[in-house]
Amino acid sequence: MVCVACLLPLFLVPIVNFLPLLFYYIVGKIYRLLGWEYRKPEIAPPACPYKPVAKQDSKVNEKAELAQPDSVPEFVGAVGLKQE
Repeated sequence: MVCVACLLPLFLVPIVNFLPLLFYYIVGKIYRLLGWEYRKPEIAPPACPYKPVAKQDSKVNEKAELAQPDSVPEFVGAVGLKQE
């Protein structure tokens, strides 16, 4: 025999999945009674839980380190700065 508690998830999952549809149906009926138009919100597609690993290329890292300036650049035409 199978216990009732073990069968509970088999019946709960479809009910939980049906709740949003039931909510949209009821809200749509209420809006229709009030004379308003109810549009269901767009549901975003599920996102992938796995993020791709970024490749570490030694050439890219060397170029990034060389490209960083040692001092803060001065803007031409800035008020109060003199260009020599």
